[in-house]
Amino acid sequence: MIKCNRAYFFTLLLCLTWLLMPISSFAEEIKEGLNIPSHVLDISKENTFPNSTEDQEIIEPSKLTKELIEDVGIPIENPELIKILNESSIKPSPIAIGYRGMVYLGRWPINYQSAESNINWEYQHINKNEMNNVGGEKAQEMSYYQQEEKEINGALTSKISNPEQIKTMMLLKASENTKLPLSYQAVIGHNTKLTNSYNIPMEKHGILDAYAPAVNEKGQVTFGEVYIELKGSNKTIQIKNVTKQGIGAWIPVQDYLSFSFKVK
Repeated sequence: MIKCNRAYFFTLLLCLTWLLMPISSFAEEIKEGLNIPSHVLDISKENTFPNSTEDQEIIEPSKLTKELIEDVGIPIENPELIKILNESSIKPSPIAIGYRGMVYLGRWPINYQSAESNINWEYQHINKNEMNNVGGEKAQEMSYYQQEEKEINGALTSKISNPEQIKTMMLLKASENTKLPLSYQAVIGHNTKLTNSYNIPMEKHGILDAYAPAVNEKGQVTFGEVYIELKGSNKTIQIKNVTKQGIGAWIPVQDYLSFSFKVK
């Protein structure tokens, strides 16, 4: 009877501990559980080439720009367009009663809507290490060693207007969806190595292949002609002649490698 009570008390204590766990701790666990396969490793500390993530700079709308785009029926997410609106100095006169005008800013990619973000963990082969233990008297161990610098480049999968602006929007959306460090260029530096070892039995030949992963991002871009409409002392944004176009892109994952080891 005493053993049963103790077991019940211990179980109750565990349940209470879990329920009282801080929300931030639980969120961190979710963040870390990104379904990254066990054969894919983070090499950010070991990579001899310091990759830059400047492509992911986010431009925040100013107070005035935020007020303007909130009243538009189509979400304006293009960072370059937001930058132009932030820098706009068009200020109607407060005494311009009855004044009307339209300022044409051009045809822009307005936003990008993601349909899917899929990861190819073996997007590009970047290294091969081999060890021959045929004729050896005992098992040998081998580790990953990057023999030469490799550059992995991403790109859009088809032609489209304003490709650089669209690449930026797709990069931001894919980064948000995958929580991975993404860039259209990733480099694995020469002499990058890991301490993880792979066992090669006697009379066998070991091969360790390394691959750079990339995200295959697919979705739809909305285009439109952007106008600033002036009515007296008021200023609003109008978007006309809206069209949509499907687009895809390959975006490399920085500082991650996928490994495949086999013995023959």
